[in-house]
Amino acid sequence: MKEDIASADMEVRTNASSYKVGDTVVFRFEGTPDNIVFYSGESGHNYDLKDRLYADNDLQVDFKTLVQWGVIYDNLKLLVSNNFSGIYTKEEVDKAAWTDISDKAVFSTGQDNTPSGTVSLKSYLSPVDTGSIYLAFRYTDFQKPQQNRWVIRSFNAVKISPEGVQTNVATISNAGWNAVSFLNDSKGWTISTTQLLMYGGVASDTDNDDWVISKGFKVKESIADKGIALKNIGSNLREYSYVYKTSGVYKAVFETSSDWYSGRKAGYAEVTITITP
Repeated sequence: MKEDIASADMEVRTNASSYKVGDTVVFRFEGTPDNIVFYSGESGHNYDLKDRLYADNDLQVDFKTLVQWGVIYDNLKLLVSNNFSGIYTKEEVDKAAWTDISDKAVFSTGQDNTPSGTVSLKSYLSPVDTGSIYLAFRYTDFQKPQQNRWVIRSFNAVKISPEGVQTNVATISNAGWNAVSFLNDSKGWTISTTQLLMYGGVASDTDNDDWVISKGFKVKESIADKGIALKNIGSNLREYSYVYKTSGVYKAVFETSSDWYSGRKAGYAEVTITITP
């Protein structure tokens, strides 16, 4: 005979709908599903985002610079591309479409560790969810007694989700920099884990055009929110206690299921919890 699959239905109750930060919220269960997975509703544990693979994220970057030597002028540019092939040759860089966004940042005019301010790249992202965006610093200078020396002291890239969750994506040490020379191969970017350095040239050196380009950042990729497995078929659970550490209104969800050889049943229970300071 084919056995009936156990019901996955479950009701969840709490003593109150509002608690203070740090209070223990006790969720009491009525029903006996085989499996229970809990989503607190907090960032990273939102049931509505459990299947999200891509999101309308932003990538924000900031950096610090120093320029010195010679007559100082704005010969360092910040560019972005969302169709660069990721092949770091002059030919491939030339084929890509690059947007100059230097006006979005502040560059040194002689002061060390000049902060760029935060630069949002959201409007320059590829319309394709799986697309990448690349950043480049482009140095140009002409033959003169002393070309400028530029140093990128620091670099940070942070991905920000639509909900405001920030994820560190890269620093200057792991942004995957590659140097590409267009003019005067004897003078190029020096890449280290602590800085990006362009010495420039002296009076005998010809014109310079040198790029240093990051790895590609897949900004729209998103990590799906996760739940906490509370119960499986081998255990019994009548209640669960949880502490919210931040005020807000949370949709606590209990995803239930009963899996038998003859089939599967699924269920869902939701409780709205208000947490006050």
